[in-house]
Amino acid sequence: MEFERKQIYTMDDLLKIMELLRSPEGCPWDRAQTHKSVRANFIEETYEAIEAIDTEDRALLQEELGDVLLQVVLHSQIEKEEGGFTFEEVVNDVAQKLVYRHPHVFGSVTANNETEALKSWDDAKKASKDQKTHTDVLKSVSRALPALIRSEKVQKKAAKAGFDWPNAEGAMEKVAEELAEVRQAAAGSEEERMEEVGDLLFAVVNVARFLHAEPEEALTRSCDKFIRRFEAVEKMALARGVNMESASLEELDALWDEAKREEKAKG
Repeated sequence: MEFERKQIYTMDDLLKIMELLRSPEGCPWDRAQTHKSVRANFIEETYEAIEAIDTEDRALLQEELGDVLLQVVLHSQIEKEEGGFTFEEVVNDVAQKLVYRHPHVFGSVTANNETEALKSWDDAKKASKDQKTHTDVLKSVSRALPALIRSEKVQKKAAKAGFDWPNAEGAMEKVAEELAEVRQAAAGSEEERMEEVGDLLFAVVNVARFLHAEPEEALTRSCDKFIRRFEAVEKMALARGVNMESASLEELDALWDEAKREEKAKG
């Protein structure tokens, strides 16, 4: 297959490049890949794009969006070779979906604000997926999502069906209830512990939803904070000749509290 080097490439060029890479004259690694072998790559590239958004790094976002697009092109080429769908069909499907799910733009439905527009989208989505019950809607939330994100989406959809606490207080009381059950299950079987810890986490996500604190982002920030404070504790321990591995919990707690105070003092 002939290939012309260019200064500026188009979408058609990208499709041809992938076809060449997957051909017998192409790259052995690219040719050997399957949907499952590069599944983790897709997830990784998506999260790297999210990181670029979070850090507001426009140049990095451009690069990472390209990497995400590459994954779409690769999976589409694999399907084309196997007699499945093509990239063009993927494009057509998403375009058709956008038009169908925006009847307030491309049809006769009226949406005067964001809430009405979202309802219009949801109604069209339910119709397209033949979702007749609220349970059908909950089951449609992908199990492949990170558990915190999936929990929040399930809870939001249940809330639309009227199954929700009237306020955050009820959700907070549920956390206390689930924590008590975790304490009871601590001496139980592994299955009991797994179930009760899961219920506790699910309840915490509910509180986060009420407080408009996106749980995945909240936990990410807490992880970053823990690492930052741990670093401060380690530096203090080294400066004072304290061996962290042999120090008592009380000593380490004291260093942690000191690091916490210093961080808060700095604002």
